[in-house]
Amino acid sequence: MGAVVIVLAVAYGAAVGAGLPRAAYRLSVEPGEPWRAHHPDGRPVAGWFGAAGEGGGSGRWPPAAVCAAVCGALAGAAGARPEAAVFVAVTPLVVLLGIVDLAVHRLPDVLTLPLAAATAALLGVAALLPRAAGSWRGALLGGAALGAAYLLLFLINPAGLGLGDVKLALPLGVALGWYGWGVWVAGAFLGLLYGALYGLGLLLTGRATRKTGFALGPFMAAGALTGVLLGGFGA
Repeated sequence: MGAVVIVLAVAYGAAVGAGLPRAAYRLSVEPGEPWRAHHPDGRPVAGWFGAAGEGGGSGRWPPAAVCAAVCGALAGAAGARPEAAVFVAVTPLVVLLGIVDLAVHRLPDVLTLPLAAATAALLGVAALLPRAAGSWRGALLGGAALGAAYLLLFLINPAGLGLGDVKLALPLGVALGWYGWGVWVAGAFLGLLYGALYGLGLLLTGRATRKTGFALGPFMAAGALTGVLLGGFGA
């Protein structure tokens, strides 16, 4: 049964991930600019799902491969429990946010806020099903706590992170809180640690200065993924 769940999760991740480049292309714009509706040559972009053809979402880590790998890992950790379906289902949105953040250092509200609502609602349904290994109350508290923590960091140092990071913390905190406060602390800490190590690496290699900004969202997501994997295997 576990192998079947993993195969299905990988197939889902690959299929949905293959359609993310077009959305990433359309959303990767500077704040205040409208979403892209046309190719550089003036042709209209048809819809939001599919291969972009403009370079959006392409590169060293294709979205299909990333989504497939993450979905497979989450399914392997959570097994045939209802929360596995929730984590796998929302993974493409998290990957899309990471692509956009890397491209333009922006986490659009059109993704972060629905992601927070969907994660909380779906885990609420999962909590009602047999074999659920987490707590919906803990998930809601985890989302509120991580959002509040990032809001405090933003108020202390607005140049260090943006409000998009605060909003992304809501769904990540919900996912981490599902498995308890130990997992929440681990995922929250690792997200900041991964980002700090990356920034330190940029400084040491001369590719950035102390004032150089970089996308924190992907590292927050990586920390949350690590925490959820630990929680899933330990449940």
